[in-house]
Amino acid sequence: MSLRKYLTSKVFFRQIMIAFVIVAILAFVFFNMLSFITNHGQEITVPNLSKLSVEQAETKLENLELDYVLLDTLDYQEEFPKFSVVEQEPKTGSKVKANRKVYLKINAAGYAYVTLPDLIEKTYRQAEPTLKSIGLEVGTVTYKPYLGKDMVLEMKHKGVAVKPGSKIMKTSKIDLVLGDGKIAFDETEIDSLMQLQEFEDTHE
Repeated sequence: MSLRKYLTSKVFFRQIMIAFVIVAILAFVFFNMLSFITNHGQEITVPNLSKLSVEQAETKLENLELDYVLLDTLDYQEEFPKFSVVEQEPKTGSKVKANRKVYLKINAAGYAYVTLPDLIEKTYRQAEPTLKSIGLEVGTVTYKPYLGKDMVLEMKHKGVAVKPGSKIMKTSKIDLVLGDGKIAFDETEIDSLMQLQEFEDTHE
């Protein structure tokens, strides 16, 4: 059979049709496998893990075919239970693929301790922001006679005097005793002045 007759024969057209069918089947199988491998159209909504324990979060993520990584422990926050999830990435409601890792930051077990700075003979204007910068608060402010006005003379915590370098729990209140700007005389000095005045009066 000549080439021209073969190209116009039923056999040739039958083989062309078979080839198209095979290509179509292969293409269909390929794209379906690709969709399966990449989980095309199978997105998972990231759940809200806030305030859950690590164990609770793990169970919830495993049920959705998601994984997790503990990223960090944050400073203690009262509104969250100890060791519970405070932050997560991706955020709640995000769409992800199966086996995606969700990064978690959890709450600490309690407030950390900080070192009390040396505020003695510092002014109140210096002391207040210094305490706040390390997570402490100014409590009760009292005054006593001292030449330096508003100068820190003593620091107290829960009524007990504390020294610079002491370990104090964050958010604690530090009471300050300040100078009132007036010169203080002790009783001995007052008695001496009175005796001097009496002596001068008797010898006038």
